[in-house]
Amino acid sequence: MQHSPSTSRTRQRVTGILASLAVAVGVGIAAGPAAQGADNPHERGPNPTESSIEASRGSYSISERNVSSLVSGFGGGTIYYPTTTRDGDFGAVVISPGYTGTERTISWLGPRLASQGFVVLTMATNSIYDQPDSRARQLQAALDYLTDSSPVADRIDADRLALMGHSMGGGGTLRAVDDNPDIKAAIPMTPWHVKKNWSSVSTPTLIFGAEYDSVARHETHAEPFYESFDRDLQKAYLELDGASHFAPNSSNTTIAKYSISWLKRFVDDDTRYTQFLCPGPSTGWFSDVEKYESSCPF
Repeated sequence: MQHSPSTSRTRQRVTGILASLAVAVGVGIAAGPAAQGADNPHERGPNPTESSIEASRGSYSISERNVSSLVSGFGGGTIYYPTTTRDGDFGAVVISPGYTGTERTISWLGPRLASQGFVVLTMATNSIYDQPDSRARQLQAALDYLTDSSPVADRIDADRLALMGHSMGGGGTLRAVDDNPDIKAAIPMTPWHVKKNWSSVSTPTLIFGAEYDSVARHETHAEPFYESFDRDLQKAYLELDGASHFAPNSSNTTIAKYSISWLKRFVDDDTRYTQFLCPGPSTGWFSDVEKYESSCPF
């Protein structure tokens, strides 16, 4: 049967519309993963696995810079940072040692965290005898230096900052985030402070305790700190099995993997890491974790 020119043109238009719809659907399917990644511009690094967060180094090559002890507000230290500028800026973390501790006692965390996609400053304090509230002020001074005048300031997103600290540095971390709620994440490690009620803290906080801590016993420090947090705070408590107060002073895979996960989740808002925090590590005979509590789901 022979069709009129108008009928042929109608069929051509319908065919064209269907073809356009097919292309649009195809583009939509292809663009899906890219669009999902674009939902969070702060994602850094490949999809995480247990192996990747337990590794001694992450996917980023890193460099380091010394910070002079003559810097204002704290005792100097070392900056560890990803060498690439291709991925944009990074979140930043400052880490304080504990009472009588030097920067060396927490330096292992610098390259381990930086290679996962953070700028990290392992700081020295003005005095090894500084108390927690003094360390809190020094932690804030170190953050200000890092974001304002350090040689890597242009690599840092000043809106994505975190603090960590051991012992009195952990107590200082709690005080600092209590004073500055804009800080995105806090990780006190076997923390010590005379203050026990931290219900006014609004920064997502992961506390590490140690089963055999005889200096800042978890029953009188880490656990009461955690229990004092507001019920709506995003929080977690991890007690290291068989560990002492000084567990954070040497390379520790459990501390590293959950610190990485916490920082990724709350500094980078990277929900790919929620899987390691919720429901969290198993406990028992074959675990390095004695106890884990959290406010999951995050």
